[in-house]
Amino acid sequence: MTNGIAWIGAHHYSPKSAELPGMLGGISLTAARGLEPDEFLMALGADPDELEARIRFRDLTVPVGRPGESSPRVNPVMYGACGEWVYVLEDWGMASWSTGFRKVEAMWPRPGEEVVCLSENRFSLPARILHVPGDEKVRQAEFGADTGEGSALDDALSASGAVFPAIADAGEAAVVAYYEEHGPRLPEAVFTAVGDYCGLSVDEWAVQSGELPGVVIPMP
Repeated sequence: MTNGIAWIGAHHYSPKSAELPGMLGGISLTAARGLEPDEFLMALGADPDELEARIRFRDLTVPVGRPGESSPRVNPVMYGACGEWVYVLEDWGMASWSTGFRKVEAMWPRPGEEVVCLSENRFSLPARILHVPGDEKVRQAEFGADTGEGSALDDALSASGAVFPAIADAGEAAVVAYYEEHGPRLPEAVFTAVGDYCGLSVDEWAVQSGELPGVVIPMP
């Protein structure tokens, strides 16, 4: 089952299942190009030895604290590569890159490195799009809007129907009515646009079953 990455957005509101060995609902995506995949994962805090082992996500062992100590705050993620892009999938409610790039110097993209991030933003709604097109400047937008840069990514968002009318243009009542009618399809439209822009395809079965490689990174 490969359908670009639109399927990730289609399951945006699906509940997380403890019985699922992989991921399905509420997935955040970070994709980067212009650097080596392992380099990007180590910038997020991955252990080089764990990366080298190429452990399946379903087989990851999450460290726990010693008796009397609190467990370390870590996040198991799934990752892969498609064309020029390395991608990281997370289902804890946020994208680690989106919460950490301002605080962790290693996460900050260098000239020529591009990052596209879709964060569910569960703890600080609404969901957000972040884009660094290679110039070290972060553009951001909420789901339902574009970044205002007139970029190829913005064009893809418009083409997929992921740019909804704004209150300043259509009025509050019309915008509320539009979101009520079309809001449920918005995450799918956003992921469709990013998949088209990046040429990114991620196998749904491999993600659900936890067959993609996984690694444990520190919680931001």
